Amino acid sequence: GEILFDEATIADKVQELGGRISRDYAGKEPVMVCILKGAAIFTTDLVRSISCPLTVEFLQASSYGMSTDSSRNVLIKKDLETDITGRHVLLVDTIVDTGVTFDSLIKLLSERKPASMRAVVLLDKSPRRLVDVPISYRGFEIPDAFVVGYGLDFQELYRNLPYIAVLKPDR
Repeated sequence: GEILFDEATIADKVQELGGRISRDYAGKEPVMVCILKGAAIFTTDLVRSISCPLTVEFLQASSYGMSTDSSRNVLIKKDLETDITGRHVLLVDTIVDTGVTFDSLIKLLSERKPASMRAVVLLDKSPRRLVDVPISYRGFEIPDAFVVGYGLDFQELYRNLPYIAVLKPDR
């Protein structure tokens, strides 16, 4: 489908976000919580653009299954291994769509009493928002279209694309 963001545009935005996070967390050691699987590529690129010491953690949650529509049922498949009590947490995902999954994860992690928690997303698809979620670091706003590439998939395909594109309707 149509390419929304090419490799260079994504790389520039990731560097910009990493610079902002580096400035905001200077003197701190945040925990970057990567939401698997989709945010793995974004998180990898992002952490390499951040200059302050940090810890990387992984959390796997799902609300889509094999569809392009969110089921609104969030399933935790892999939980954190690090205690985040008293830590500065950055919850990282490539996209926020309905907000249901992200809101559930914010509530789950807030119960663990972090010093702070902020959201980092590359893509914000606010036209589909069902639950308002606070996003501290936002890369791009996108229209209501199903996108793939740069870690985002359709039925586990297309994560490896180096750009972000709208999925063709016939696929």
